[in-house]
Amino acid sequence: MTNIKLLALDLDDTLLRDDLTISFHTKNVLKKVEESGVIVMLASGRSPNAMDRYARDLGMHKRPGYLVCNNGTTIIESHTGQVVKEFFLPIEAALAVYDLVDAEGFPVQIYEDGTIYVSRRNEYADIDQKLTGQRQVVVDNFRAFLAAGAQKMVVPGDPALLRPLETLLKTFIGDRVTIFTSKPYFLEILPPATGKGEALAIVAQMLGIDRTQVMAIGDSMNDESMIRWAGFGVAMANGDPRIKSLAKAVTARTNEEDGVADFVERHIIKGASHAG
Repeated sequence: MTNIKLLALDLDDTLLRDDLTISFHTKNVLKKVEESGVIVMLASGRSPNAMDRYARDLGMHKRPGYLVCNNGTTIIESHTGQVVKEFFLPIEAALAVYDLVDAEGFPVQIYEDGTIYVSRRNEYADIDQKLTGQRQVVVDNFRAFLAAGAQKMVVPGDPALLRPLETLLKTFIGDRVTIFTSKPYFLEILPPATGKGEALAIVAQMLGIDRTQVMAIGDSMNDESMIRWAGFGVAMANGDPRIKSLAKAVTARTNEEDGVADFVERHIIKGASHAG
């Protein structure tokens, strides 16, 4: 597989181990990938602030590059933090989602400047805070706060209860927003026709790279558009069965076993050395 020029990697449950770190081995392998001429970029549901430490860990602040943040609603330059593109939820659709979700008894979260704004305290926001290191603020009049604009909304809840809510939202508002789960306990609401795949297409175009030269690796439903769009979409061994079924390949190892490093070592680095 010597034609890959751009490697897009999800963070949680893909590049990151369960303790939220990138292994020394994986960092070394990604360095070798870059030395072989492939551009490595991160594409995550996390906000820019929550991605920064990992971008720095991989030295991405030292060279020109891009980060896809907020599941594709924000694209920034990795070396400057400058926003290249951002997309916002249509206000009326966002409020319609909020009213329906609130009536069903679920809280809502939005993210801005390293802060998780919540309509009310919930155990999943506490998990989010631990995962991302962002602070949490409860907003009294959340509807008015949301009306000022948001790039994405997250509805946290028990996975078994989120599934019927997802169906309900897709039935009544689905054509006005993009809806999917990231973590099983997070239902994400994005602007229409946005996602990691759409953002990856924008970055590839800016870099002059054809989609056939793009590999994307992820594990969850928020990676679907990216794995579908990339010329070579890869699912993690520990990934959602739905993602595995649509990917071109599945890693032999999980995120806890350096699955990304193992896969790219076999398919990009060895391929490049054989070609040489």
